[in-house]
Amino acid sequence: MDLDDFVKTFAEQFNETDPSLITPETKFKELEEWSSLISLSLIAMADEKYNVKLKGEDIKKAIYVKDLYDVVNARMSS
Repeated sequence: MDLDDFVKTFAEQFNETDPSLITPETKFKELEEWSSLISLSLIAMADEKYNVKLKGEDIKKAIYVKDLYDVVNARMSS
């Protein structure tokens, strides 16, 4: 899995946020549009696109988009 692809797919979960604002270093919970609904969308996205079970705790611990990428990537490898 490519980091840029993950960031693009991550950004697609947001309706009102400009995708160019989302990078691996984005503190995603600080985005104005961030909500629990988007959190659920991310869990569904990880399952559908990457066949990885992302947990609420994973999202809670993550600060940057890259943190979530690292979790998903590690679970894909195992």
